[in-house]
Amino acid sequence: MKYLFVVAHPDDEVLGAGATIWKLARGGHEVAVATMANHAAARANISATLQSDQARAHEVLGVRTAYAADFPNIRMNTVPHLELVQFIEHCIEDFGAQAVVTHHPSDTNIDHVMTGGAAQAAARLFQRREGMAPLKSFSYMEVPSSTEWSLDSGLNRFTPNCFVEIGEEGLSVKLEALACYAGVMRPYPHPRSGEALRGLAAWRGSQAGCLYAEAFETVFRRV
Repeated sequence: MKYLFVVAHPDDEVLGAGATIWKLARGGHEVAVATMANHAAARANISATLQSDQARAHEVLGVRTAYAADFPNIRMNTVPHLELVQFIEHCIEDFGAQAVVTHHPSDTNIDHVMTGGAAQAAARLFQRREGMAPLKSFSYMEVPSSTEWSLDSGLNRFTPNCFVEIGEEGLSVKLEALACYAGVMRPYPHPRSGEALRGLAAWRGSQAGCLYAEAFETVFRRV
């Protein structure tokens, strides 16, 4: 299978699905990451070397293919929706993606919301492009410090229905990949602390009956 992870910022792919990406790559699947905003203009506490940090993190996870756009950070809502969609469509077509994983629509971060919405529209590419095969699955991931801040009670919040067992090794690899990003990790009790991420993996694992897990909400699956 070819899995495309569409994320707003460098580090989102590791926070939301780092261990799953590693597990997929190790299992012989092809994994690509498409990142929409590749600079830190509005992220004063994050390293200005995000692109090289991401490259090192991808090496840890086994990611061989990466796409990068340069949409404005924390201002992606100022970009015409079509431009966001067309970039993701290009990634789907170029990579030959069979499954897409992206941000949940009730996320608080505006770039995450815009990315997830554009990915939804891009998922219909096969209906507009002759010769394109439909996706086999479309899923949302959770990004700690963002997805749980779903304050609008009128929205459907992240409700996982798919759990990927990652074990101690997968969790360790995820933390190693996150350590490649300067300034991303914080002291506990911040959600982006090692202890909090271990706790989340333990909680998701307990829901699924395994040691540690990453959780996803799969909204479309074709078999």
